[in-house]
Amino acid sequence: MDKVLITLAAAFAVGVTALATAWVQSRIGSAGAGALAEKPEVRGAVIVMLAIPETLVILGFVVAVLILTGG
Repeated sequence: MDKVLITLAAAFAVGVTALATAWVQSRIGSAGAGALAEKPEVRGAVIVMLAIPETLVILGFVVAVLILTGG
C-alpha cells in the first residue's frame, strides 16, 4: 500500500504540472498570436514566453523522481 501511495504522489506531481502548463500555454499561445498579428517584431518575446512554462513540467518531473527514489 505504501508503494502505491508513493507512485500516485509521483504521478500527481507530473500530471498536475503538465495540465497547468498546457492551460497556461494555451492562453499564452492565443495572446501571442494576437500580438504577432499586430506587431511581428515581438516574435522572440512570444517564443520565450511559451518556453518558460515548460520549466514547470521539468520541475514536476524532478519532484517525481525525488519522490520515487526517496531523496
